[in-house]
Amino acid sequence: MNLRPLLEADSRLSTALRVAEKPGVRRILAAFLAHSGDSWFWGGGLVATWWFGGQSWKVWAVRLLASIVALAIFVMAIKLVVRRSRPAGEWGAIYRTTDPHSFPSGHAARAALLATLVTAWGPPWLAPWLWLWAPLVALARVAMGVHFLSDVLAGGLLGLIAAWIAVGLLH
Repeated sequence: MNLRPLLEADSRLSTALRVAEKPGVRRILAAFLAHSGDSWFWGGGLVATWWFGGQSWKVWAVRLLASIVALAIFVMAIKLVVRRSRPAGEWGAIYRTTDPHSFPSGHAARAALLATLVTAWGPPWLAPWLWLWAPLVALARVAMGVHFLSDVLAGGLLGLIAAWIAVGLLH
């Protein structure tokens, strides 16, 4: 099977969405959204929720954190097998240095996982915000040039599947 035409189309579409080298509001917003899906941010927030929250918040935080960690391990295993290089670029040096592989996007997977798990486990007021946020994170990763569009689509699908499994296991 010749994937070359699909990969070329993926590269063209990803390049068309890119704003990393273009100063302005769109770049600032994309950079903010791209970082908002970082695992340290969510891990720290969930640890703080566990530390300061009541018993129900502690259970919620542990479930989400365990799901994030399990997903991260799975995503990293796929990346090490596929070994697709990130798009060329300057932005996101920390990602390029610590994780040079782009497929699938861990940020897109984590965002989809979180939106789905919050829908299942509450709080209800947060779910609509995360469903708005999740695709924006995925697109921002492409816009900032650290992923191809197919990376974030695969990551988002992987996050949805992982959430479905987590809900089944941790109901």
